Amino acid sequence: MEISDEKLLKDCRSGDQGAWEMLVNRYQRLIYAIARRAGLDGDQSAEVFQEVFTTLLEKLDDIAQPERLQAWLVTTARRKTWRLLSRESRWQKSGAEGEDEEDKMEALPDNAALPDEVLVRLEEQHRVRRALAALDERCRKLLTMLFYSPEPPSYEEIARAIGTKEGSIGPTRARCLQKLLRQLEN
Repeated sequence: MEISDEKLLKDCRSGDQGAWEMLVNRYQRLIYAIARRAGLDGDQSAEVFQEVFTTLLEKLDDIAQPERLQAWLVTTARRKTWRLLSRESRWQKSGAEGEDEEDKMEALPDNAALPDEVLVRLEEQHRVRRALAALDERCRKLLTMLFYSPEPPSYEEIARAIGTKEGSIGPTRARCLQKLLRQLEN
């Protein structure tokens, strides 16, 4: 069973290094995806990632709603991304002095914008990855081979990899998908 964000945050507050590593591992792909989707390169995305988790460390005791940690991280990542884009002078100036932060965020070039639909999709992908990680090794391996490979391997290759017969892959896949669905419903 996966440890909740609330529990991880509580353990991080008490100095548990393992909890901090789990928290970073849980959200690193999402934070990187936000920065990359906004048009930042690998180094810039790494900078955003570092700034987000540095801010989290600094504000660890100030987070009033630990159950909303993911939303806090997403918002922080978006702001850090925007600030980096501003610093790098990648956004187009609209010419108006005194613009507030929201107006400036709207002035980002189209290729750097992170529409809410994309953010929702990234969060859904993150949720699926977390649920997949919570499955037993056999199901995780099977579903990863079937759905995360650019070219899905043959049933023969899958059967060899998970140590089963080709004829049992379909029923096993169905059971694993049901387990995944239960994880997603939690």
